[in-house]
Amino acid sequence: MQLLIMGAPGAGKGTQAAKLAAKYNLVHVSTGDIFRSLNEMTDLGQQVRRFMKAGKLIPDDLTNRLVEERLECNDCMDNGWILDGYPRNVEQAQNLDVFTNIIRRQLTCVLNIHVPAEKLIERAIGRRICKNCGATYHVKFNPSKVADVCDSCGGQLYQRADDTAETMKNRLSVYEKNTRPLIDYYKQAGIYAEIDGTQTIDKVTEALFNVLSSVKA
Repeated sequence: MQLLIMGAPGAGKGTQAAKLAAKYNLVHVSTGDIFRSLNEMTDLGQQVRRFMKAGKLIPDDLTNRLVEERLECNDCMDNGWILDGYPRNVEQAQNLDVFTNIIRRQLTCVLNIHVPAEKLIERAIGRRICKNCGATYHVKFNPSKVADVCDSCGGQLYQRADDTAETMKNRLSVYEKNTRPLIDYYKQAGIYAEIDGTQTIDKVTEALFNVLSSVKA
């Protein structure tokens, strides 16, 4: 089974991708993880780091190359995979189609977790993260027992600099412009399914499992 999970920033696609990977024994392929794991001593790693430090998106040709190399690894070829963070635009999607046809591992299903913009902004501005262990909380939906103190390790909770309404509005604007057209692209391909991401995490997971129960791997 080869899956793609989509969703705007804060929709919870990373969380759900991990659950799907565990359920179906798939490799969770995240472009963010790929970029962060690159050796800075290599030419490729240095190229990626320059774009990341400048806060710019990695160019399509470089991203395509890195994802293709990862998908050709034995674990992905043997078990299948779930893509998280790629493709981000129609051009990348077209490249992926060509590549998956070559390796005979075409996409099985595209899963989009839909959450309205106002909900995503609310999630972002209320998010708090532990400085020590990285545990994540939310002041409204998942508060710590003691304000600003991590339940797990007692560390101090903080708000990330980019977890603001203004930053989220900018991120969502970029998403709408570059990524939303993928929905039409995959609808036309007949492999698209949309899930209500405003439900609880467990309900979203259940909905994803229900969609895939009727999909032929």
